[in-house]
Amino acid sequence: MTRPGYPFGFRVVGPVSETRRLVDAAAAFSAHAACDPQADINAEVYLSAFRFGGDFRNHLSTHGTTKGYVGPCWSPWLWIDIDQPGDPNAALHDARKLVGFILQRYRALNDDDLLTFFSGSKGFHIGIPLAHNPEPSPSFHLITRRLAEGLATAAGVKIDTAIYDRVRCFRAPNSKHPKTGRHKRRLTQDELFKLTSARIADLAHEPVTFGYLCEVAEPDTELAADWVEATATLQQVRGARAVRADITGRRLQRDTLEFIRNGAEEGERHTRLFRAAGNLREFNASPELIDALLTEAALDSGLSPSEAARQIRCGIEHADRQVSTTKQTDGGAQ
Repeated sequence: MTRPGYPFGFRVVGPVSETRRLVDAAAAFSAHAACDPQADINAEVYLSAFRFGGDFRNHLSTHGTTKGYVGPCWSPWLWIDIDQPGDPNAALHDARKLVGFILQRYRALNDDDLLTFFSGSKGFHIGIPLAHNPEPSPSFHLITRRLAEGLATAAGVKIDTAIYDRVRCFRAPNSKHPKTGRHKRRLTQDELFKLTSARIADLAHEPVTFGYLCEVAEPDTELAADWVEATATLQQVRGARAVRADITGRRLQRDTLEFIRNGAEEGERHTRLFRAAGNLREFNASPELIDALLTEAALDSGLSPSEAARQIRCGIEHADRQVSTTKQTDGGAQ
């Protein structure tokens, strides 16, 4: 699982507000796995969730920041983040469910092919090797999110979808969580399935070196098929978004178009999604089309799939009630 043209990542030592430093992504990950002294495993450290080519290197060199980078990315791993705030037992339960489901679905994978970590706080990170080595693209991060969401839904667990930002920071293996003082610790399958959440948290007070396979012996055909399906789903959603200008030939509100294009910031994303759904419904758009037009932007804004679906549904229902009220008023006036 290598892409010679995509060797770069970035590394952050300290809070995520610190400077992004260009690194050889594979070498940086290996150093953390080996507890190399240069990896600063007793510090708060992050690595990029995805890897990049020369255009990213040029962007970072020119601008001094990863912000604004919209080029292609790639990763040898599909990362999934399970987090249940305040309930470590529930997080462990979900991690077990998801790992069990993954190994049952992708039979070509061995137990040791997965990378499972206790995050150092209250969650778990799971890495699935993308042994079919999919092509890098500007949409790679979005395809991984679609695939991860599908797996989580099928397994019946909740995941954090915010990690699929193209230039997202992801806590480095063996690095120390700044609040708990625990390390992001690799777990064997026996540890994951047999130890209590308290014992796992206790183990994380110390880092542990671990090996991992850079190449999985046999790519899983089911995983490759799921990747193709996730890609097709993303393309369908984007196709639906492209028809927004054709809806009844009328002009949408500027806020609706802006949400479709760029989403919204935290603190206003629920309200703006609600309004956008209602505005689209005013044009007699079907719920299916509204969902296709708005869901990707809502997820990009950091909403969970359930939150996005609920706000869209509420916006549609509100618009329908407004129409019904207007018809009743007009009927009474006659």
